[in-house]
Amino acid sequence: MDQDAAPTEAEYLQRLRAIQDAHWPAGVPREPHYPLGEIALTEHLRHWARETPDAALYNYYGRIVTFAEMDRLSDRFAALLQADGIGPGDAVAVFLGNCPQFAAAFFGILKAGAIHVPVNPMFKAHELTYELNDTQATVVLADHALVPLVRAVEGETRLRRVFGTGLGALVPDVPAFHVPDSVSGSARTSDAEDFLAALERAGEPSPLSADVDAVAALNYTGGTTGMPKGCVHTQRDMLYTAATSCRTNCPLEAGDTTVNFHPLFWIAGEDLGLIFPVFAGATCVLLARWDPLSYIQAVHAVRPNRAVLLVDNAVAVMEHPEVGDYDLTSIDTTGVSSFVKKLNAQYRARWRQLTGSTMVELSYGMTETHTCDTFTVGLQDDDFDLSMQPIMCGFPVPGTELKVCDFATGALLPLGAEGEICVRSPSTLKAYWNKPEATAEALRDGWLHTGDIGVINERGLLQFLGRRKEMLKVNGMSVFPAEIEALLGRHPAITGSGVIGRPDADRGEVPVAFVVLDPDQEAGVSETDIRSWCREAMATFKCPEVRIVESLPMTATGKVKKGELAKLL
Repeated sequence: MDQDAAPTEAEYLQRLRAIQDAHWPAGVPREPHYPLGEIALTEHLRHWARETPDAALYNYYGRIVTFAEMDRLSDRFAALLQADGIGPGDAVAVFLGNCPQFAAAFFGILKAGAIHVPVNPMFKAHELTYELNDTQATVVLADHALVPLVRAVEGETRLRRVFGTGLGALVPDVPAFHVPDSVSGSARTSDAEDFLAALERAGEPSPLSADVDAVAALNYTGGTTGMPKGCVHTQRDMLYTAATSCRTNCPLEAGDTTVNFHPLFWIAGEDLGLIFPVFAGATCVLLARWDPLSYIQAVHAVRPNRAVLLVDNAVAVMEHPEVGDYDLTSIDTTGVSSFVKKLNAQYRARWRQLTGSTMVELSYGMTETHTCDTFTVGLQDDDFDLSMQPIMCGFPVPGTELKVCDFATGALLPLGAEGEICVRSPSTLKAYWNKPEATAEALRDGWLHTGDIGVINERGLLQFLGRRKEMLKVNGMSVFPAEIEALLGRHPAITGSGVIGRPDADRGEVPVAFVVLDPDQEAGVSETDIRSWCREAMATFKCPEVRIVESLPMTATGKVKKGELAKLL
């Protein structure tokens, strides 16, 4: 073979695996682990309901929901859906924040063979309408506080049944730890059919053999060409993510207890708060939202041994004025994700002093791959993992492969060269819902082309360098300029816009919209007016700063020159 010839993909991957094997951390499994076999997630729930019926699956501010109770509640919802004609291939939307009812809906939808569609509860009318119509959902479970919004768009969708519930509905009269006012005061009602009352009246579902390869969830990710895209995921995707993550970056097994405040409508929250506890037979202390005092008191009261946070959350805990009044030493393992604040040696040392555990950077991942593609466990000696900047994402989890390619040609690049991160994983999305062109662009020959810039170094470790796509991270939330531009295009006085991000010390990034107004309608339209319109038209975290300009710098093909806009900042 010509020694100067570029290696084939098979040769590249074989060499890379050999390098990774030589540096693989001691004690980290090399294969996915399925303790109960590759049975459906719903069968995992039934298993634990039989074997440990009285064990706590959820602790919601002191309200214990056992495995047996969750199995019963989700059975009842499956029966309601079946009675309403919902079955395999039908979408059911969940427009709700964190609470046990979300889990009952999730597992009930899967038991009915239907498709779970989590909808961001911060969405406004246009965003909600888009996802309901894209999925053709006919049933929605919404927070009672959000039911008026559902009613406002109902006539533009295929919805025919609306259930309502509240974050405060299952909060005990005497909570076991601090409950934020926004949660304790949310035990309201609406004109929607009450979810919990409906479950009590429901019967038993008709038996249905679970198909782990059928469409199980549509997890939406922001779109670079307009509105968000639904990532098609199956129960097998969920199982693989748990089979690797629960043995590497998010260790969890029967008898363990973790705390989850990550939003369940996020793919990360779905993993941490829904999939992993049921897969492992573990307990999840579920918080309705992030609140440092709630977290501190929950750890002190319940004594969980697993922690998963953003670095920002961990810093908020360490800097809380009351943290010294509580014992957090039950925590054995701590996984963190660097968002606005990045993991460093100082944070690690402070957290170790407070809890006795070591902060470990979690993983590289995205909604398309169910989030958990890499791990850094076992690379913390002498802060080795922190010696490579920017973020060192580690080795691929067992069964996942990585490569770095040239963005333009797709050609393989040698180790150490910067290029596009490509992922091949059993949990990769099967398609973008209703978007064949986007699917063909992203999925090529079994590989997901992420659009992210990275390097695989001489040890076979992935380093994430940035996002070639325009995606912004605002308080950890994904924001895509193209989506904001699409929404701004609905404003009657705006004829053009270009959105970019600017760094922000508190929020990570902030979107900034440069807009051109219609000369016939610009009189009396101010930046403040547009900003107010944005607050009504889109989720708060997406609302941009607004700057009115006379014109936008354009390319010859009619695209906005974002680099020129950046100079205006």
